[in-house]
Amino acid sequence: MDPRDEPGDDEERQTMWVAGVDGCRIGWIAVLMRADDPQAHRIVTAPTLAAIVDAPEQPAVVAVDMPIGLPERTQGSGRVPEQLIRPLLGQRQSSVFAIPSRRAVEAQDYGEACAIAAATSDPSRKVSRQGFAIFPKIREIDALLRARPDLIPQVFEVHPELAFWALNDRKALNEPKKVKGVPYGLGMALRRELLARSGLLPCGLIQSPPPRGAAQDDLLDALAGLTVALDIARGGGQPFPDPPGRDAHGLPVAIWTLRS
Repeated sequence: MDPRDEPGDDEERQTMWVAGVDGCRIGWIAVLMRADDPQAHRIVTAPTLAAIVDAPEQPAVVAVDMPIGLPERTQGSGRVPEQLIRPLLGQRQSSVFAIPSRRAVEAQDYGEACAIAAATSDPSRKVSRQGFAIFPKIREIDALLRARPDLIPQVFEVHPELAFWALNDRKALNEPKKVKGVPYGLGMALRRELLARSGLLPCGLIQSPPPRGAAQDDLLDALAGLTVALDIARGGGQPFPDPPGRDAHGLPVAIWTLRS
């Protein structure tokens, strides 16, 4: 079943809470909001993703910037969602990491991960240091959804740059968010402007400082995810691919953004 076709009338959809989530230094940062009342929101950090999905607000849609659904082997430059969205992002496509096989992601050692990734990919491809750094969070979300399959219809993989692409009239952004790992003022301002122009989020929320343990770009990415969560909650959302694929454990394999 397409998650957008889940039962529930318009009133139930409107009063639900949703969340945009990104990884951060101390775990996860989330922005929770009521779909019918943008002024009802809060920014939180948590050590685990489970703490966010089980928050008092009980978010019905959780849009998280982290891969969901792992391949047994990779063909080409990563999973199908990654191959589909890269051409849309222009100079920002380098932000879309190629996720290797499940066995490589489960490896605890970088050298071991590279060896397994190379042996389970065609053409043979090792693992980037940046990609390896997020493997613990990929394992966390994978374990959570496999242990609690009831969450699968609620949790959606997103990518901030794909969300900003959609908010920018489906055009790639010219300005990077970071330069050499440091937040880039013009790029950050452009993304805040796109969030404000969407009319989906209060301006005060967009300008909020991040909580302790999270960086400004972490909050910005969580806000981008929140716009996708709001769209999905209102019956929209667009997955790449459409319909989503499934991995060997039944987890969805798709990156979601706002509908056309």
